[in-house]
Amino acid sequence: MRLVIQRVSNAKVEVSNKIIGQIEKGFLVLLGVGPEDTENIADYLVEKLCNLRVFEDENHKMNLSVKDIDGELLIVSQFTLYADCKKGNRPSFTNAAEPEKANELYKYFIEKCKNKVKRVEHGEFGADMKVSLLNDGPVTIILEK
Repeated sequence: MRLVIQRVSNAKVEVSNKIIGQIEKGFLVLLGVGPEDTENIADYLVEKLCNLRVFEDENHKMNLSVKDIDGELLIVSQFTLYADCKKGNRPSFTNAAEPEKANELYKYFIEKCKNKVKRVEHGEFGADMKVSLLNDGPVTIILEK
């Protein structure tokens, strides 16, 4: 499982010109699922994500988590995080999990996050989505297990 996490002032995801998920201060999380991923791996990454201390405290040090600041999460599935570009110029996506498994773990990940932070929004699995964000920092972290 791979996560690209961006600390944002705001973010939104649209499908067919309709906003389906929108947050203010928190994390935009692009989530990719690999074929070997499990619920245990998802649990581990949910804990890491929700306790990742990259928000500034009163001394301007990155010392607070999304939970500490009552921040929000916008989680968007993105199988292209498993792109293999070693051969040629057209990426291969054979390293990504099959859609059924990926969708199950994506939904599982979202539900687990809902138990950790005050607000969790998400995209639509498999849809053509337009994602907008205002990266704060910029701060971008990659997590995988």
